[in-house]
Amino acid sequence: MSTEAGRNTAGRMLEPLAAWLLGLLWLLPLAYAAWTAFHPPEFSTRLELSAPLTLQNFVNAWHAAPFARYFLNTFLLVTMILCAQLILVTLAAYAFARFEFRGRDVVFFLVLLQLMIMPDVLIVENYATMNSLGLRDTIVAVGLPYFASAFGIFLLRQTFKTVPRELDEAARVEGASALQVLMKVYVPLARPVYLAYALVSVSHHWNNFLWPLIITNSVETRPLTVGLQVFSSTDQGVDWSIITAATLMTSAPLLVGFLLFQRQFVQSFMRAGIR
Repeated sequence: MSTEAGRNTAGRMLEPLAAWLLGLLWLLPLAYAAWTAFHPPEFSTRLELSAPLTLQNFVNAWHAAPFARYFLNTFLLVTMILCAQLILVTLAAYAFARFEFRGRDVVFFLVLLQLMIMPDVLIVENYATMNSLGLRDTIVAVGLPYFASAFGIFLLRQTFKTVPRELDEAARVEGASALQVLMKVYVPLARPVYLAYALVSVSHHWNNFLWPLIITNSVETRPLTVGLQVFSSTDQGVDWSIITAATLMTSAPLLVGFLLFQRQFVQSFMRAGIR
């Protein structure tokens, strides 16, 4: 018994130690980027606590590439995708959760099948489709393949199914239409899930790289990820102080957003979850 108790105690001690170790490993690149970005270039490979702080790297990075345009493109992109997704996934989830129609289970299975297909597999077909529609090198082309989200439909369907049918029936007795029931009963009750899903969607498409890299060719349509890659390419020269400053600058909105909404984000998934 003593041996088993000792093993359990050792296991309980190792778990937090391993968690702290993984956390430190995850923070190391961010810590290096922060150190390099806020110090002169000569201190990018030297750790000296007396090194002077500077914001000049951010100024140089901002003027070295059209980051204002990249920020605008990214903001328009994630906003367009999120608005389209919220409308489509809400309507689809409501239909799957509360309406009976022929082939509902088959259609829902096909929706779930999308979760098993990596988006990269469809790049060639998506490119051909956007080219045939005349949308190549546009912000719409970057976002169009992501308007319908299987994950969002599944998450909201599961949430809508937990809403008591009595609320639905009471609203219909009062003369509310199906759309009014959706907007006044289901959507308000699922607000925490919408917040969590919005954070996931924005962070994913803010960081999306491969598809925007393929479908865009000009500054007018490039998002931040592609613009940062072009900016930091080797033919532009490698200045780690400016590159890390640009990296922090482009990732700062996501970091700030997560710090502001981390409690709501965690609580939303804990309360809603995938039931």
